[in-house]
Amino acid sequence: MRINKYLAECGIASRRACDQIIKEKRVKINGKICDLGAEVDENNDSVSVDGKKVARARKFEYYIMNKPKGCVCTVKDDKGRKTVMDFLPKNTARIFPVGRLDYDSEGLLIFTNDGDLANRLTHPSSEIPKTYLVRIEGSIDDKTINVLKNGVVIDGEKTNKSNVKIVEEGKDYTKLNVTITEGKNREIRKMFEAVGKNVDFLKRIKIGDLRLSGLNRGEVRKLTQEEVYYLQNV
Repeated sequence: MRINKYLAECGIASRRACDQIIKEKRVKINGKICDLGAEVDENNDSVSVDGKKVARARKFEYYIMNKPKGCVCTVKDDKGRKTVMDFLPKNTARIFPVGRLDYDSEGLLIFTNDGDLANRLTHPSSEIPKTYLVRIEGSIDDKTINVLKNGVVIDGEKTNKSNVKIVEEGKDYTKLNVTITEGKNREIRKMFEAVGKNVDFLKRIKIGDLRLSGLNRGEVRKLTQEEVYYLQNV
């Protein structure tokens, strides 16, 4: 088994995040630092991360959180900031957040130790739609909305087409539902910046048809079997 897949199934992080951990030379197989292409025989090899031995999860667990603002989507933060892990129930299995919401964003976040599911939900080729409630300062016209729908250039690359719909208009703000199929870093904020609009509130409300409902900010619950099955097949 490839080392990144093995680490993901140990509940360390998603495969892509595990690739970074391996690049940082934090992973050893039988006491020797390994590279990205390394293979693991779980019956005969000993694997460690940061000096601690790891083993594959015997049972997968799945949680959903309403992430609040003011925390980062990492297992540990080198700047000492609060992380989403601080909101998980005590004695939770070794799980990790799937994908990211930035420090100032909130909403639906999934946790699991199922590396295959995490990879499916985050890999660009899956094109799983994710819907956000976005509030911008001021108004926005139909021409600008069409520009967003057809894709804008951020960080040198054009975004995929998206679905953008106004849901509320106030005196000095506009709320929109925005659905994207990518997961670039701060993608929605950068999309609106590209058309001269500032996002002052961002909340993920759906992944596919899985909705964020019934959870207050910072609250967590286990996903139902039906919800897990849906995510595995979306």
